[in-house]
Amino acid sequence: MAAKSAVLEYRGRPLRRKDNLIYYGSMSEKYIIMLQIMETKKVKDLDVATKVSVQLQLTDPDLKSRDRVVKKSEKNSLYAAMDVASVWLDRALSAR
Repeated sequence: MAAKSAVLEYRGRPLRRKDNLIYYGSMSEKYIIMLQIMETKKVKDLDVATKVSVQLQLTDPDLKSRDRVVKKSEKNSLYAAMDVASVWLDRALSAR
């Protein structure tokens, strides 16, 4: 019997992490959020993000990476970045 891996979600949308990049949303939709952790600090044994770049991007594979960016911002915590990301993605996907 194969083990099914759990998919991490935030507010009903999938999260994928690769090193310091976090992708929020589904590539099958028109928009996705890319979060890049730019700075961290140690709190006890844990690295905590202190500077996070947030980008709302189109998922069109035919566009160059710099042309995909619709909005961008920087936040001082991962929580603040995820909050903005959720609002941006909700608004972008509902404005179809």
